Amino acid sequence: MKLFPALRRHALPAGATLLAVLVCAWALSRQARAVAPPTRPAAAVQVTTSAVQLRDMPVFETGVGTVTALQTVTVKARIDGQLDQVAYGEGQDVKAGQLLARIDPRTLQAQLAQAQAQKAKDSAQLASARADLQRFTTLVAQDAATAQQLDAQQALVGQLSAALQADAAAIQFAEVQLSYTQIKAPISGRVGARLVDVGNIVHAADAGGLVVINQVDPISVVFTVPDGAFQAIQKAMQASKEPLAVLAYPRDGDQPLGRGELVLVNNQIDTSTGTVQLKARFANPQHLLWPGQYVNMRLVLGQRAQALVVPAAAVQRGQDGSYTYVVKDDQTVASQPIRVAQIQDGLAVIDQGLAAGQRVVVDGQYKLKPGVAIVEAGAARARPGASAAVSAAASAASAP
Repeated sequence: MKLFPALRRHALPAGATLLAVLVCAWALSRQARAVAPPTRPAAAVQVTTSAVQLRDMPVFETGVGTVTALQTVTVKARIDGQLDQVAYGEGQDVKAGQLLARIDPRTLQAQLAQAQAQKAKDSAQLASARADLQRFTTLVAQDAATAQQLDAQQALVGQLSAALQADAAAIQFAEVQLSYTQIKAPISGRVGARLVDVGNIVHAADAGGLVVINQVDPISVVFTVPDGAFQAIQKAMQASKEPLAVLAYPRDGDQPLGRGELVLVNNQIDTSTGTVQLKARFANPQHLLWPGQYVNMRLVLGQRAQALVVPAAAVQRGQDGSYTYVVKDDQTVASQPIRVAQIQDGLAVIDQGLAAGQRVVVDGQYKLKPGVAIVEAGAARARPGASAAVSAAASAASAP
């Protein structure tokens, strides 16, 4: 019984110490809460936005093509002889009928003179024979000559008339042969490197020829598109009164090299590649297209009227497909799934998921997630507006 008073005496100071510690801890915690600054909301993310707009957009098929000369001619000699003149410069533009080269004409000039002399001789003989025929006709009427003599003279006149016709043909042949000594351009175009120099003997059977002429204005492009596009091309051709428009672009650029028209859809599909071959013709006054050049092609099939258009940079791709960040009324963003019909010239045509007038984020998406507050970047406010860029790009895409 004496033990319990002793325990009471030791427990009272310990309890008082514990209470003092608890009071001190509460006071320190209250003081810390009073000193700590209030929690601030997260800063808004700076982004660039653009409005969803309605635009008429061209519908086209793309392909890769090779520029080819509209016409290519290897100029060859048509007679044998020595080349004594070249009248063109390498790489020069020439016109149809322009003199390119000349073969020594002296031998053919002599042959022409010989044929002309033979004709003159036969013509004189024919005149004499006709005079004799007139005399025999008179003598037969007077019974001074026989009918046999008259018939023989008539036959002689016929022979000499035929000889005169042969002489005329020989003269014409000699003139044609002589004209072949002047080698002229059969088409207008650009000549290449000279293949034969002055002084060489050329032959009509030579395979190489004298020079090659390529017609480069107008010029053509042969290109292919997937065979799945064939039906759409046929429908577009039937619906249009004019040939379908075709645009040619450099392989590493977006500025068109020329606008032409479709002139050929090949009569069969290449089953080995699954493509159909097309051909377009372009006016080429500035020679921006050149034979052998590789180009990207766009065959315009029509227009998509009042399509929903946003900058292509607004389109994001995730595991579930394409999406974009839409700006809500409270200046926060939401992830919106979309369906993209096509992307061209920096613009995306949206089939589903957006409405005209909505604003989408085109720059700064890597910092975003749904619900994050945004603020328009200063660069976007400094310029006329991202929507103006969409308008300009769409106008360029649909320009004729």
